Amino acid sequence: MRTAVILLTRDLRVHDNPALATACANADRVVPLFVLDPALSELSSNRNRFLHQALADLREQLRERGGDLVLRSGDPVTEAVKLAGEVGAEMLGVAADVTAYAKKREGRLREECDRQRISLRLFPGVTVVDPGTLRPGGGGPAYKVFTPYFRTWQTAKWRDEVATPRKITLPDGLAVGRLPAIPGGESPDAATGGETEGRRRLSAWLRSIDAYGEKHDDMPGDATSRLSPYLRFGCVSPLAVAEAAKTLGAEPYVRQLCWRDFYYQVVNAFPRISTQAYRPNADDEWRDDPDALKHWQDGLTGVPVVDAGMRQLRAEGWMHNRARLITAAFLTKHLGIDWRLGAQWFFRWLLDGDVPNNSGNWQWVAGTGNDSRPYRRFNPIRQAGRFDPEGVYVRRYIPELKAIEGPSVHEPWRLPAGVRSALDYPGPLESHRDEAVWLRP
Repeated sequence: MRTAVILLTRDLRVHDNPALATACANADRVVPLFVLDPALSELSSNRNRFLHQALADLREQLRERGGDLVLRSGDPVTEAVKLAGEVGAEMLGVAADVTAYAKKREGRLREECDRQRISLRLFPGVTVVDPGTLRPGGGGPAYKVFTPYFRTWQTAKWRDEVATPRKITLPDGLAVGRLPAIPGGESPDAATGGETEGRRRLSAWLRSIDAYGEKHDDMPGDATSRLSPYLRFGCVSPLAVAEAAKTLGAEPYVRQLCWRDFYYQVVNAFPRISTQAYRPNADDEWRDDPDALKHWQDGLTGVPVVDAGMRQLRAEGWMHNRARLITAAFLTKHLGIDWRLGAQWFFRWLLDGDVPNNSGNWQWVAGTGNDSRPYRRFNPIRQAGRFDPEGVYVRRYIPELKAIEGPSVHEPWRLPAGVRSALDYPGPLESHRDEAVWLRP
């Protein structure tokens, strides 16, 4: 009997999972495996909770089809090859990925599989278009500017979605392992992980997607999909999401999915994106200001729209995209603090924090990455006036300012002294008060 092991990583779903579908179509017995890597367990308690919820949901999805999720703990390469040997697998499959960690894992898997005479197969599924397939006309391994990539991406042939397996058969007598306890996480209002919840959110989102182009920057309206954590863990298929949005004519949203693919193809060619500036010699002489960094992290800079975004991050493990731009620009362009410190903080809290998008966007804002206008600055007060004109978003996350009505909430330092003294809210950072230009509307 032919047997295959599928090492699941960031494809925690049964629908449109090329590795799982191919194995089920070509093998008699299929072992879906997830290895809990201790090396990753301390990076983010928020993502640990989301991951463990997703694993519990995936186990139910597989059991409904006669299979199960096999769980092991340790080094993924060691455990996957060991299990393949135990069940007599001819093939070990895994979704191709682009990060340095994933590439190292892939290289070690190939060495071990060659040694054990097991066929290693890499499958698509983490992006809409495979990261290495689109090359710029002028040469080079990756597009450095988004717009020409988007034009090519739009006309590229996308793979076909694969069917959800109807039946999965495990080898007899295989110990599947126990699900880990769901950890608490740090953000009390974080989304629940899993394919079931992801597909529910996708269905709901598609009913309102036509308003995305007009309302996606509306901070209080929160008219975004909030699917990014489910895409990050592969609880929903990026191809299936893109196909559905494209069918509905929602090009502004499809464009955002292309941005995700864009950063994956960048990282595929430049895996050091989390630690090294993408543009040579682009790093500024960043200021060393631990006090300002701590105030930014805690949402206590004295600039309400910045603080609201940082508090949303802590409360939900997620932040509105416009707020991400504002808070990142404030740290790098106004406080002059290294983008790496901001990216590390986002990695700790964000459910959707991954290397390509988190680091790529931080470098874009800091002017060290894929931006044709690296010296742009975001004026936080103007941004707040444009995208949160009545201060609804700010008051939602900063209860100290709830009593202030209307747009004046964005500049509490301009309120009468008696009103200011009654607020339990700080003034602008001491190190930042000389920037009088951006403090004006």
